[in-house]
This record gives sequence, C-alpha cells and structure tokens, in this order.
Amino acid sequence: MGFNTWNAYHCNISEDIVIQNANLMISLGLADAGYNYVNIDDCYAAKQRNSDGDIVANQTKFPSGMKTLTDSIHALGLNAGIYSDAGWFTCQLYPGSYQNEARDANLFQDEWGFDYLKYDNCAVPFDNITRENIMGRYARMANAISDLSQSTGKPPLILSLCEWGREQVWLWGKRYGQSWRVLPYWGSVASIINQNSFYSWANDFYGHNDMDMLEIGNGNLTYEESKTHFTAWALMKSPLLIGTDLETASNQTIEILTNREIIAINQDPVVGTGVTPFRWGINPDYISNSTHPAQYWSGESQNGTVFMLINTLDEPATMFLNLTESPWIRAGIQYSVRDLWAHSNNGTAVRNFTAYNVPPHGVVALLLQDAGDEPEGLWPPCAVTEWCISQSGIRID
Repeated sequence: MGFNTWNAYHCNISEDIVIQNANLMISLGLADAGYNYVNIDDCYAAKQRNSDGDIVANQTKFPSGMKTLTDSIHALGLNAGIYSDAGWFTCQLYPGSYQNEARDANLFQDEWGFDYLKYDNCAVPFDNITRENIMGRYARMANAISDLSQSTGKPPLILSLCEWGREQVWLWGKRYGQSWRVLPYWGSVASIINQNSFYSWANDFYGHNDMDMLEIGNGNLTYEESKTHFTAWALMKSPLLIGTDLETASNQTIEILTNREIIAINQDPVVGTGVTPFRWGINPDYISNSTHPAQYWSGESQNGTVFMLINTLDEPATMFLNLTESPWIRAGIQYSVRDLWAHSNNGTAVRNFTAYNVPPHGVVALLLQDAGDEPEGLWPPCAVTEWCISQSGIRID
C-alpha cells in the first residue's frame, strides 16, 4: 500500500513533490490506514549513466540526491520506492537495467536506500542478445535482488513487475505477480476486473496480481464506480498504490481510500489469496466480456467469508445468490452479515442473500461470519435440491 507519482505527475516530478505527498499521506490519515510506501516512477534520472556505469539522479529535479530523499521519507516512518526497466531504457527512454541488474539493485538499495522497485517492460533488447523470454528478463533482476540480500543480510527489495501482456501470466503467477494498466473511466476498470477474473487464482502471499494504480478521484469515475474500483482491487489482493494528486484529493476520495474494513481484508496476515468468481452472472460462467465481467465473487479471510457483488449494468439491479455457491460457506449454517461500506451489521442470512437496488456499476462488499446452525424445520432440507436425498433413498427433487 502506498503512493506512486506516475498517474498524477508523469515526468513532472521533483523531490519537493515527493516529500509533499509523503507528508500528505500522514496528514490525511492515509499512513494510519496502512499506506506506507512513497514510490517514484519514471523520469527521475539523467539520460545517461555516469562514467562508472551508474544511473544518476537528475540534479535539477532531485538536487539533494536520492539518499537524502529516502532518509527524509524514512524519517516520516514511511518506505521509499524507485523505478527501472528490464530493457535497455525505461518507457520514457531513461537508462534501463538490462545487463546492469546487480549494479542497479545495489545502487537502489545499498547506496540510495530504497525499499521497493517497480520494474517495467519497455525497450526490449533483440532476441539474439537476450535469448530469454519476458520471464527470463524479469528473473535477472529477481536473482540480482536475491543475491544482494544474501550478501548483505538485509531484507530484499520488494519487486513489483509492470507488464501489460497476459499470455504468460500462468507461468509466473504466484512467483512474481502480474500487472495491467488502468485508465480513469469505467470501461477500463471493468476490463481489468474481467481480465483478472481468469488469473485471480495466481495470487498469494508470494505474488500479487498488480491491477495497477488506483484512479480514485481521477477522471470520470462516479462515486459508486470509484467504490467498485477500490473494492475489486483490495479484495482481489492487488497492491493498493494511490495514483491521485493528494493535494487536490476530495474528502470523498480519502473516505474511499481509507475504508479500514476493506483494507483489513487486503492486508490479511493469515489468508493471502483474494476473492475469485463463483458465478459470472449476466454471461455464462468463464466467458470473457470486457464490459460485463464476473459479478459474483467470494473468498476467505481470517475473520469470515468475503463476498463481492458487482452490478455491471447501467441501471440499478437486484442481485441474488445462494450462500453455498461460495466454496467457503458451509451448508446448514446461518451467517451474520457485515456490510463493509455501510459499516453496519445487517442481520442474519439463512441459505440465501439478496442485495436490492445495487447502483449502476456499484458494488456490495460483505463479510459473513458463522452464527450457528440454521433454524430447525426448514424446507426443503437442502439449500440446493439437486440430488438431495434422505437416508432411506427418497429424493427431494
């Protein structure tokens, strides 16, 4: 969880902007809610490495130097992140790290003091030079970080891969993670939710699918769409990296970003996996649709079963589910219902749950907890009646 400079500032960054947003993370309550990384994206460097072969910070943008900057961020109780690329250059044609992985890992962590590395996929060298696929190019930096950690005894840099293709996600899934690019409108959010519905299994403590920076407060998302955006990213266990200019962030934006009940599930120290779809809804299951992604999701948490219901329609909708459609719900049990946006306890659900008038592109986020056996005498005796049969052989269906 943290802040990244790219969406709000692109290349117009400086040490003043970075420190200003670090201080805003504290004053706006974001640090208290768990956002503890301040990450610098592309364009911080000089265009050429120095005579020793090292990346050099742009002296106009960062006159005090990167070590002074990270010291200032650490003094605020926050962590610092930096950016590089697996190719010859970054996406904005600053020096990349290909064939300099060990040198750059040492520079970023030991000399500059960074804790996190966003690693991009631009300026790919020719195949006859690399003789590696994308996973191999990423592995070069992963190995360099691991070797550095072993030699210094320090915890390794956190490695965050920025890669926009999907064809090989299954290869690195839980090892490295996966990222996409979100744009500040509903179609982009819906498209990424759709993509992640097919890769949500590749997500655990050792690798998180990075659904890209949060566009809360940017662009044309409505309040309800922003809630859906945040909920989907958080409950699918994506890193939560704010892409908003915090100086202009509204109270509504901060309210969404600091929903502690949603954040608690994202940061669950016991359960690393996120929610996955158990029913697509409008479309048949396992059908890809970038405008109408899967609507019914569920997952585990240390405190109960999580449900996420997304209304992908352009009008309000009533959404119904049988609780045992979720693989984490037990038959014969009733469940207390906690609404994670209303922050209210909404009674007890027995077998079924209905969400009424879910706003267009809106979301329902629930935490269900075991509330004991369901009432006696319910009929039929099975919530799902197909092949429901008595011990004597009488089929209920």
